[in-house]
Amino acid sequence: MGLAAALIGGCGGPATPAVQDSNPGGLDGPGDGGLEGPGDGGLEGPGDGGPEGPGDGGPEGPGDGGPITSGRGLTSPGPWVSFYGTASEMGDLALVADRFRVINVDADPTAGNFTREQIQALQAGGKNRVLSYLDLGSCENFRSYWATVPPGFVSCAANTAAHRGAYDGFPDEVWMDVGDPDFQHLLVDYVAPRLVAQGVDGFFLDNLEIVEHGIRTKDGPCDASCVQGGLDLVRRLRERFPDLVLVMQNATGVVTRLGHTGGIAFPTLLDGVSHEEVYTPRVDDSAQAELLAWAALGLRPNGRTFWIATEDYVGSCGASLAASTAYERSRAHGFSPYVTDQSGGQGVICYWPF
Repeated sequence: MGLAAALIGGCGGPATPAVQDSNPGGLDGPGDGGLEGPGDGGLEGPGDGGPEGPGDGGPEGPGDGGPITSGRGLTSPGPWVSFYGTASEMGDLALVADRFRVINVDADPTAGNFTREQIQALQAGGKNRVLSYLDLGSCENFRSYWATVPPGFVSCAANTAAHRGAYDGFPDEVWMDVGDPDFQHLLVDYVAPRLVAQGVDGFFLDNLEIVEHGIRTKDGPCDASCVQGGLDLVRRLRERFPDLVLVMQNATGVVTRLGHTGGIAFPTLLDGVSHEEVYTPRVDDSAQAELLAWAALGLRPNGRTFWIATEDYVGSCGASLAASTAYERSRAHGFSPYVTDQSGGQGVICYWPF
């Protein structure tokens, strides 16, 4: 989902976080069912050696709760949260750090949402992974690099050759050709390093689904060069930041799951995937099947469980029945769920009791 309109649509932008309950939900990890990925030492059955399985609500699994070893992969798959407001809007950072093991924020230094020290507070001495939103497939006109960049870079606004049309429903965004060399250079060598300087553990990659669009659309057409460029862009990020966590949002179809870049199977570049609107307002059987196909790959980044997450939206943090249903359905397949308010602005944290 495009971040720009998400922040301005629905309920009208970030709101004060809603506290539902002080009882944290149980952990749950993607069920590993296949062969391990490159460099792994052998076979491993579902849930072996990792965090608890779907629906577990008891004590945390092995390694959970202690410092996270640096490097790729997630030692704990959840609970997780996605929040794109400011630190002051987030509220009690210690509470967030206590309740969630994976925390996705917008750490753009120009936006000023979080300081490096506040990100460190969320990391809680290494207990949690803090990821930053990074838009790959489109460019938002409220970002500083939309118009202003250092010498040697081309801003999004100036790079008209890479524009692939307005992002339907998201008025502050323009689809970008992810294969464009200047756009790749901007993201890999300017935008991403500024996020790393904030102290985050990795990136939450958005809008790569442009590679699934094809050319028969006005909403972000993407030809073969663009498709391959999108896969190559993620490989360039992995080469530039070999020890950081990379999670891809949406874009979980065959283009990425079966794709290759530089002789490398694309899925091995990632530490996890997340998909929006899988279980609300109704079950998206196609999205669920895509996530199950990723689980069947049996990937083990850095010997750790490949993270598969779902993010759904309900009317408010009081819609506990709809939220609990989404959690139950997600956990039943070994995924790590999070549900937030219907606006999709992700300026509210819902502290569900399940």
